[in-house]
Amino acid sequence: MARTILHSDLNSFYASVETVLDPTLRGKAVAVCGSTEDRHGIVLAKSDLAKKAGVKTGMANWEAQRVCPELLILHPQYEQYVKYSRLAREIYQRYTDRVEPFGMDECWLDLTGCRYADGPVVADEIRRTIRDELGMTVSIGVSFNKIFAKLGSDLKKPDAVTLISEENFRETIWPLPASELIYVGPATTRKLATYGIHTIGQLATTSPDFLKRLLGVNGLAIWRFAAGLDASRVMHQDYTVPIKSIGHGITCVEDLIDSEEVWKVMLQLSQEIGRKLRQNDFKARGVQITVKDNSLAWRQYQTMLDIPTQSPLELARKGRWLFDKNYDWRVPVRAVTIRAINLIPASQPIQLNLYDDPVRREKRERLDGAIEDIRARFGKGAIINACLMGNLKMPGLGVHEVNLPGMMFQ
Repeated sequence: MARTILHSDLNSFYASVETVLDPTLRGKAVAVCGSTEDRHGIVLAKSDLAKKAGVKTGMANWEAQRVCPELLILHPQYEQYVKYSRLAREIYQRYTDRVEPFGMDECWLDLTGCRYADGPVVADEIRRTIRDELGMTVSIGVSFNKIFAKLGSDLKKPDAVTLISEENFRETIWPLPASELIYVGPATTRKLATYGIHTIGQLATTSPDFLKRLLGVNGLAIWRFAAGLDASRVMHQDYTVPIKSIGHGITCVEDLIDSEEVWKVMLQLSQEIGRKLRQNDFKARGVQITVKDNSLAWRQYQTMLDIPTQSPLELARKGRWLFDKNYDWRVPVRAVTIRAINLIPASQPIQLNLYDDPVRREKRERLDGAIEDIRARFGKGAIINACLMGNLKMPGLGVHEVNLPGMMFQ
């Protein structure tokens, strides 16, 4: 049976929600931007008028205002974006229970076998419903697989429906640049171009064996996508994506200038990672760090742990070891991410290490559990590491203050 897949993409989502919340913004150039004070001052989303004026996602706030002097800059309201994302999904679920989110503003829908099986008709009905009930526009691609449905939603914006069928995809899709295909990033695009592969059609007609030698298993995957052979299914609306890693990262309000400052940031970030590992009943077998310097270049390193752990301290220590081993300090650090990887169930038996002290480890785990219980009852700041008192150069974190009893003089 031929499948009927839709990909719905809410147009200029953040900016559209802001316009719904404040109708006076309609017809104006609007951009939702991160905080300049917290060094997240880049464009996250923009309205169509801002886009036409030259504003681009990822552009610095000052640069966006330079190309569009009348630009209105708004701070993000994430709770509202989550709300409208949920409302849109509720509309999709009127037609099928196979609704798979792809980010906050995009979803795939599988209508195969449903009584609402006429893809273009349903897509047009959804488009009108989104506009009438939510006050926003949506672009929807209709196709026989997920990859082409997503390409279809990108072809016509805003407020449009595009059909890509088994009969017309070669004429519609194959002339497009290879970079338009999902999972074909800049590095892959450059590598393909060195062999004269510039379009999706050229990618589809290239030998899959050659692509596998060139790009590994990813080469076979993108060849299947380009050739229209994607058979991946749309997951049920209740499907939960398995957790494969747990991480936390932050852009600091000031550059970090030495290893000690990086260590404190990693230790602070690891508190939340440890909490989530306990909450989801996982232990980490490895640690990965990502470091962005103040020239915005980034590097990523990872290593395995000797013993799987949930301990924030052990994760941070391994992260610091990775950092000190690899970072050359040619420039200061702007952003740090630390991630617990290679997760296993916390109850899974582990091989003891000859150099590890299991009694001490058990005591440490009980201590971490007690700390988490205190924080759960009295707040995250109820108990902290002493070295984390003071200015950590992290947004949203004030200086931890401790009031000591007044001195007594005799």
